[in-house]
Amino acid sequence: MAKTKGQNYMHGAAILTVGVIIMKILGFFYKIPLGNILGDEGYSMFMGAYSIYYIFFTLATAGLPVALSRLVAEADANGRAKQEEKTFRVALVTFTVIGLVFALIMFCFPQWLAASYLENPDAAPSVRAMAPAILLVCIVSAYRGYCQGNGNMLPTTVDEVLEVFFKVVSGLVIAVLVLRAYKGSPMALPMGSAGAIFGVSIGSAVSLAYMIVYKHRHYSVLSAPYTGGIDPNDIPDDDELVDPAMKIVKDILSIGIPIATGACIMALLNSVDSKLCMNRLQSAAGFSYREAKVLYGVYGKAQTLFNLPAAFITPLTISIVPAISGALAKGDKKTAGTVSEDSLRISAFLAIPMGVGLAVLAKPIMDVLYPGSHLAGAGLLQVMGVASFFVCLVLMENAILQASGREKLTMVTLITGGIIKIIINWFLVARRDINIYGAPVGTLCSYCAMAAMDYVFMCRTLSSRPRLLRVFSGPLAASALMGLTAWGVYGLGTRLLGQGRIGTLLAMCAAIGAAVIVYLVTAIVFRAVTREDMKLIPGGEKIARILHMR
Repeated sequence: MAKTKGQNYMHGAAILTVGVIIMKILGFFYKIPLGNILGDEGYSMFMGAYSIYYIFFTLATAGLPVALSRLVAEADANGRAKQEEKTFRVALVTFTVIGLVFALIMFCFPQWLAASYLENPDAAPSVRAMAPAILLVCIVSAYRGYCQGNGNMLPTTVDEVLEVFFKVVSGLVIAVLVLRAYKGSPMALPMGSAGAIFGVSIGSAVSLAYMIVYKHRHYSVLSAPYTGGIDPNDIPDDDELVDPAMKIVKDILSIGIPIATGACIMALLNSVDSKLCMNRLQSAAGFSYREAKVLYGVYGKAQTLFNLPAAFITPLTISIVPAISGALAKGDKKTAGTVSEDSLRISAFLAIPMGVGLAVLAKPIMDVLYPGSHLAGAGLLQVMGVASFFVCLVLMENAILQASGREKLTMVTLITGGIIKIIINWFLVARRDINIYGAPVGTLCSYCAMAAMDYVFMCRTLSSRPRLLRVFSGPLAASALMGLTAWGVYGLGTRLLGQGRIGTLLAMCAAIGAAVIVYLVTAIVFRAVTREDMKLIPGGEKIARILHMR
């Protein structure tokens, strides 16, 4: 089997992180301009439809690619090349069938999903526009899972960047053209939102085309029909033949369903969040339908920024699953434990400062990126900035448990967190004086509970308990000084430059620049990141030498 050269888990995470940075820059030119194009009301339709799509997307892609990655990594660790090949082929068929079912549901029942489930009937055209995308991403996820299982993160990175680029370009262009075509019509915003969302399908089509070409060029044996028999590279034991298709399907589902179910709970929470917020704002808090849409729309804008830290942690979660699974398949528990603790520490190094930055600079960020939006945006983002760290922590803890074969435990924590969030939202959003602010409070409380539960499960699963002081002390101290710096520089900047949009922008940029410098310096001083950590990433040893890191 033709194989590309593998990367260690941090090299893979670094490659994926570069992709995330590019995608976030592209996303900046998608959701933020789109929020301004559609306004708070139109953006509520976009977010509502996206929350429905995300449920199906998570069901289809959150657990199954992880399962495929684990099975491929285990087969690769044991030298079973033919097993890898057949696992991919069976997974491809399985993922395609699942994607087709979900796409038909979205295409055939958009009105019911939008009106009955979201209580936002104007989102129906957007729900239908998402249908092709779910089928395409399911197929793509099989290719990504196979490459990730082989420790090759490069095609996933390139593929995701292409997907986002074409989504951004086509989505914005179609949205503008549709809004012009429906100008003055009551269907302008619903159809404009649908046009923007159709860009997701276009991006997914380009993504699939790239992965098909990459697979044929770099894993050429997969392009030939499977012939069966014994692979000379496989381990010659009693199980010399590859597993039958039904066993592979069973293995994929037994690993993937608990992970997908747990992840789907969070996706379901997003859509329940939409339905519950819209319902309680109107029925209990006394806001009109339009007022409720505006409040939920600005909450959606804050969520776009709230999701930023998690996007930088996801690459590491993808990389550690095959790394830990491969180590455990070889019986190397020490390496699996080391990778787990290092991953938690690096997650804290990335997530804590981003969460602090969002909380401290919430008002200027919202004022600059979403001028004219509802004033609640800044307060929402402050709470969500704090919550973003716990989201990142839960993502990493879940990935470690999933890689260790304890995926069912993550489902328990996610269900518990979901119940907490729903209860808090139900009571707080219903109060007129709190209204939409209750939603991020519910998010914060639920993820705090999930992080604590996951840590307990990890302590019982891993041979060595993660040392929390070593994991969090450095990043917390450095982030505290960084936050004070950002607050002080921004305050001084607005006094000198004024509080107009340009003055706010310049002051905010100065605050961010100063905060980054302070954080990097203090992180090295407090050993939040070490020379050994830097050796794991491309070019890291040279950077560590230049910075005199210990």
